[in-house]
Amino acid sequence: MAPYLESVTSFADVPVTDAGVDTVKFLEASDGLVGLFDLLGSTAFSVVQSDLRGNIVKVRTRYEATPQQSATLESLVENEKAEKKRTATEGLMWLLRGLSFTCKALQNAQANKDQELAQNFTKSYEDTLKKFHNFVVKGIFTVAMKACPYRKDFYEKLASDPSGGPPATQDKLNTELDKWLAALSSIVTRMENFYEKDGHNKGF
Repeated sequence: MAPYLESVTSFADVPVTDAGVDTVKFLEASDGLVGLFDLLGSTAFSVVQSDLRGNIVKVRTRYEATPQQSATLESLVENEKAEKKRTATEGLMWLLRGLSFTCKALQNAQANKDQELAQNFTKSYEDTLKKFHNFVVKGIFTVAMKACPYRKDFYEKLASDPSGGPPATQDKLNTELDKWLAALSSIVTRMENFYEKDGHNKGF
């Protein structure tokens, strides 16, 4: 098996057309991002993983119920507008926020190689999720940020081959990670604009 990023669906491989973001591939890539938190090796992040997984389930459940009307994320949200409860629309909104948090944290790590992950994740939290959280949840996330592993250990896990083969070089890892994050950032920005422009984030 290849190192982690090659073992999951990359956001760079999620088809994005004029019609929208491919729902199935997006959910597969989101599953891969959730697994990334296992590499952080702290139970403190279980709350983040649980939140992401729960929102993925909400979107996937809607897709499976209405596959023809939900081929893209945009069509899934548009299709659910007529429902009394827009469970998938709200779930996707929170999933995008969680993905944005993770994306910005790792982009911070890539841009500031002399900083530890705790700093990178804390800054990202302050820039993304913090404004949406109450006092209790803020406290939980503060604990999680402090529990980040050392940067060196995380990057070694990211590069290692679980099957025992040679690890990815730092250059290869940086190239793959930057590509993965750029695609994720582009999708999140696109969907955030879609929600804002058409008012899909209203009522939650």
